[in-house]
Amino acid sequence: MARLFGTDGVRGVAGRDLTAGLALELAISAARVLAKKDSSAGRPLAVVGRDPRASGEFLEAAVVAGLASAGVDVVRLGVLPTPAVAFLTGELDADFGVMLSASHNPAPDNGVKFFARGGHKLPDAVEDEIEKGLGSPVVGATGADVGRVSDASDGAERYIAHVVGSLPQRLDGLKVVVDCANGAATRVAPEALRRAGAQVIAIGDAPDGLNINEGCGSTYLDALREAVREHGADAGIAHDGDADRCLAVAADGSVVDGDQIMAVLALELHESGRLADDTLVVTVMSNLGLRLAMQEAGVALVETPVGDRYVLEAMRAGSYSLGGEQSGHVILLEHASTGDGLLTGLHLLAAVSRRGVALAELAKVMNRMPQVLVNVRGVDKNRAGESAGLAAAVAAAEAELGGSGRVLLRPSGTEPMVRVMVEAASEGEARRIADHLAEVVKAELSQA
Repeated sequence: MARLFGTDGVRGVAGRDLTAGLALELAISAARVLAKKDSSAGRPLAVVGRDPRASGEFLEAAVVAGLASAGVDVVRLGVLPTPAVAFLTGELDADFGVMLSASHNPAPDNGVKFFARGGHKLPDAVEDEIEKGLGSPVVGATGADVGRVSDASDGAERYIAHVVGSLPQRLDGLKVVVDCANGAATRVAPEALRRAGAQVIAIGDAPDGLNINEGCGSTYLDALREAVREHGADAGIAHDGDADRCLAVAADGSVVDGDQIMAVLALELHESGRLADDTLVVTVMSNLGLRLAMQEAGVALVETPVGDRYVLEAMRAGSYSLGGEQSGHVILLEHASTGDGLLTGLHLLAAVSRRGVALAELAKVMNRMPQVLVNVRGVDKNRAGESAGLAAAVAAAEAELGGSGRVLLRPSGTEPMVRVMVEAASEGEARRIADHLAEVVKAELSQA
């Protein structure tokens, strides 16, 4: 039986895969596993936040009901970014936090993710314990033991003050377009940038519950690129639906991805002596150009599987201060317990302000190698590691590339697909090899 928890919580189509009943059960089981056991300290406390998806309303109600019935006091945070929920879990000294979001996925999807005390993501073993508890007999709290529910009035303000207060340099003089993806960043991202001193134009800032990530945000950069040019902005910042990601667009319209952002921030911290152990933590998806740039700068790399949770685990294990993913999940562990798109965007712009150079010029600290990613749908991703024919095709491609590129083939952790990534000396070569491997994946892993 497939594991319920993926690389980033429990996700699915809301109302079909992720029902109110499942959300209720998850909340009750999480309360058993994550709530403090010392009854003399009073009832446990949890915070619950969500992005603006319409389904978040009924899922929030189900989660809150499950927690309160299990004897947990609940503070509803309302619509806030995932990293804000993580921050407030620690700030409010909660036993755990819950975020309802499917991140960059379309509006019909939703998800439930949990944060442990301090705002940290859960290890696999703890998620497994929560999953194991689903369907167990429920003995609800009664009388004075029933959890109480309240709403936070200052959660957004606390979070904005935190991210702005972390900046080493103000953003005065910079004109910035921010794409809020019609998502959880709508309220806080423009305000944080303004308080940091930037002149701000906001787009993707009219969520209606159904338009999250729709033609906007970090997975659709055309709207941001157009707005940056139209307004003559110095830079554009794009978030995804729950704002744990950040990608950027320079004034000339060029995209600055997560690898380039990490390269800029790594060098900023390295030069100021604040890059812990002079090490950057990345995933196997990070571009070869980032590896070469860090090698030249004397910055060591630690590599993890794809998923910001694995980056975080490596960072915490090695006490490292910076890590992330090409997709824009960047973790500044000095200031946050998880990936934070607002924090990342602010610190990237602070580097632009401090150095007094255009973002496109600053991003040249690494030379991005041509990289092609093909998502192959309609296949059995669980058999990807068992196919001898697929393994032979990958080996042949790697032999052809030699030392001038690389191949990465992996099942998606959050969607039903296999991802084929190829880096090569030219985009044409990378595309040719990636397309060939995609055809092999379809032939070898067909569900027919």
